[in-house]
Amino acid sequence: MPKIPIIMPQLGESIAEATVISILTQEGEGVEAGQDVLEVETNKATMNVAAPCRGQVGKWLVKLNESYAVGSVLGHLDASPEDAARLGLDATTPSMGDAQAGSESESDSGSDDSSIEGGEVRQRSVEPTVRGLPVPAHVAGASYMSPRMKARMAELGLHAADLAGIAGSGAAGRVTIEDFEKFIANLERSRMSPASTMRVAVADAMRRSWTRPLATVALPVCLDPMLAHRKKSDLKSGPALYALRALALALGENSAPAGRLVGSRIVHPSSIDVGFAVEAEDGVLVPVLRNADKRTLSDLLLRYNELVSLARQRRLPSDATGGSIATVTNFGTFGLTWATPIPLPEQTLVLGMGAGRKVPDWNEAKGQFLPVTEANLTLSFDHRVLDGGAAGRLLARVAALLREPEKL
Repeated sequence: MPKIPIIMPQLGESIAEATVISILTQEGEGVEAGQDVLEVETNKATMNVAAPCRGQVGKWLVKLNESYAVGSVLGHLDASPEDAARLGLDATTPSMGDAQAGSESESDSGSDDSSIEGGEVRQRSVEPTVRGLPVPAHVAGASYMSPRMKARMAELGLHAADLAGIAGSGAAGRVTIEDFEKFIANLERSRMSPASTMRVAVADAMRRSWTRPLATVALPVCLDPMLAHRKKSDLKSGPALYALRALALALGENSAPAGRLVGSRIVHPSSIDVGFAVEAEDGVLVPVLRNADKRTLSDLLLRYNELVSLARQRRLPSDATGGSIATVTNFGTFGLTWATPIPLPEQTLVLGMGAGRKVPDWNEAKGQFLPVTEANLTLSFDHRVLDGGAAGRLLARVAALLREPEKL
């Protein structure tokens, strides 16, 4: 009977590994093709691993709360020759002798991806990392570091940004290895708690974003037309979705501001896919609405609400993450009137919306000040791609569309 391997799949763009948090089927249990057999967690989502075909669960090679790289063999499925052949999965796993020979061969070549312990193949587990972000990068800061310092930091999983608070005693204020070891020793005497994978992932994204020159422009916008439109609509869209749709339309008219600078070329977006920030436990997730310029506000609402719910559960599907060209964030939900959000590493733009508040506005026709609801819109951008004028024109267009919500 063919033994079909159950492989850790590629669960999303740039996902390198996942942690097994639940085994949904027991050894000897029959399963159908596509049935969920394992529950795994990446740094930003909880997903399931499905059976490749119908069969009977043979032996699991995983342990709970351990991480396994993409492509790792998690277990085996005993399938009938017919079911295995039907899907082209009729290759059987190697015998123990072959596995041992393969292990010796790998050992000779310097690889240690698997080992034999107690007569069975054990897949080498990996520690969770923060590689599940849209743009993988493992670059330290620009500060000079000796090879010895780099090796020690790599051993501890630290980046140059983690050393920002160290006063260097070396030439020109450089941080020496002695400074570094004193810093680590002092940390051990402090109260510490482990950072979640979500927090580490967000920190890594912001560190990489900050390697670019970022700037912000802002513009107040009257929200009264949007609020009136929302009041009379059967389906109630939130301010963030109005802003997302307005940004998508503006970029649909001219997508150049959302281009990315790579080397000496501007890479223009192929579609207007816009993300929106959702606060989740100990971090922020950015679900994506695809082709947001081609779908009306009411068409986007159902998918928007669905993705908000899934994001808060950390169960976003892979087709709703990554690949967006800009993000919208409503920091007004926290009572903030002004903020400077940071665009994601693979994006040029992030549009922010502050809290609405009543302010006096001069009415020329009536010759007096009248109260209106006003909020600040901010646009943070990669200054290598955009200058203030282009960013200002884009923001002005977004504000104009928000003043005419019937066009959204």
